[in-house]
Amino acid sequence: MFVNSNGYNLGVREDEVVVNDVDLPPWAKKPEDFVRINRMALESEFVSCQLHQWIDLIFGYKQRGPEAVRALNVFHYLTYEGSVNLDSITDPVLREIPEAYFITDPYTFLLTQDYIKAMEAQIQNFGQTPSQLLIEPHPPRSSAMHLCFLPQSPLMFKDQMQQDVIMVLKFPSNSPVTHVAANTLPHLTIPAVVTVTCSRLFAVNRWHNTVGLRGAPGYSLDQAHHLPIEMDPLIANNSGVNKRQITDLVDQSIQINAHCFVVTADNRYILICGFWDKSFRVYSTETGKLTQIVFGHWDVVTCLARSESYIGGDCYIVSGSRDATLLLWYWSGRHHIIGDNPNSSDYPAPRAVLTGHDHEVICVSVCAELGLVISGAKEGPCLVHTITGDLLRALEGPENCLFPRLISVSSEGHCIIYYERGRFSNFSINGKLLAQMEINDSTRAILLSSDGQNLVTGGDNGVVEVWQACDFKQLYIYPGCDAGIRAMDLSHDQRTLITGMASGSIVAFNIDFNRWHYEHQNRY
Repeated sequence: MFVNSNGYNLGVREDEVVVNDVDLPPWAKKPEDFVRINRMALESEFVSCQLHQWIDLIFGYKQRGPEAVRALNVFHYLTYEGSVNLDSITDPVLREIPEAYFITDPYTFLLTQDYIKAMEAQIQNFGQTPSQLLIEPHPPRSSAMHLCFLPQSPLMFKDQMQQDVIMVLKFPSNSPVTHVAANTLPHLTIPAVVTVTCSRLFAVNRWHNTVGLRGAPGYSLDQAHHLPIEMDPLIANNSGVNKRQITDLVDQSIQINAHCFVVTADNRYILICGFWDKSFRVYSTETGKLTQIVFGHWDVVTCLARSESYIGGDCYIVSGSRDATLLLWYWSGRHHIIGDNPNSSDYPAPRAVLTGHDHEVICVSVCAELGLVISGAKEGPCLVHTITGDLLRALEGPENCLFPRLISVSSEGHCIIYYERGRFSNFSINGKLLAQMEINDSTRAILLSSDGQNLVTGGDNGVVEVWQACDFKQLYIYPGCDAGIRAMDLSHDQRTLITGMASGSIVAFNIDFNRWHYEHQNRY
């Protein structure tokens, strides 16, 4: 709303300056900065700690009466709820009355048309105060500033001198870990970190909630001494590898990577693509058995992605293919299948067909909250579609950014794209290039923090790096690992980063995005 992107003629000011884009304050270099910094201010601890005072003024006990006078919170009497009801003046004679007041006695008068217009103008121009909801002071919000002095608090601004690496878990198979899914919410039947190797051997590694305030959900004294991840016993004991090995043949030309797999939010099913028959398939993580085959593409399916899940486990699944199209499917959390009807013998139909690419689709990201799918083909620009299948725009990268390989999108509408040869771009959802950078590593995995403020990257040189997403300012470099990084994911509380390594192990890192929070660095 700050940019005259359509080039409308908005006129000329008295000083002969053409009215165009909104003039921004000196601290905002571009409109995106203005929005981002204002959001940071509104969500800041400083504002959070005083939010109750604003509620008192607008909705609470300081809205009317002596407290309102003391707080200098008094407005024109017509703006208060109940002082005037224009709808009740239904008498047409009253609305069409002549200019003068008609006084029938010293205590009675009729409203003139001008007075009614004045009341309407007052309300239209200055608004009306909302309903008074509270007559007692609103309690202050529990803020991280208040809690940071509690002993053993794991919350914001608590300076925990923790080591970077929590643990390393080496699987008996030396096959590179190409996919990691950390569905660790305490209410799940099996909170776990699901890993899949290049040889399509998967493991359901139990998650123990070791980080937590005593009394918080999921915290248990019995688990307090545990490391956060416990290796899948069927893999550790080599006793049930047949329940963990996907043996169905994939197309020989497919390169197995993180995009070939999706794990459902309850850890109970794995979706895998790349099969020679142009399908993707659903497997139970409990038994390793095939539960569904999904057809729809005209060539081999090359990538899969899952949206965030709704209550009940429903979500969108997107499949991309060598046929240069993408198909949007609906995963039923209730029936644990693609589609709505478990009794139908027909193959499920996609919700939408997404077209526009000229080459094989190799990476995709889907955001249900925004209703968008962002995809990249082997060559050419990334495309933005709606979940109904409409093509919105192409994200044209800078020069030399022609081969997208990884995509991550935040619910705030920022899209990070990694291109071949270490090049990154950050686009707004309107297609504006906001930032770009080039690094020396061949990146294999990227992810955004839940608030979209931080980007985490890892690649062949085995180093995890943390960046500020808006401008790619480097925030932290973790100690290098002895093998390349192939995949990564964050625990539900955003405090543990799990990476899948080319050596066949996973590494759990302590991560605390609040360390790099502007308030923590500048104020506390």
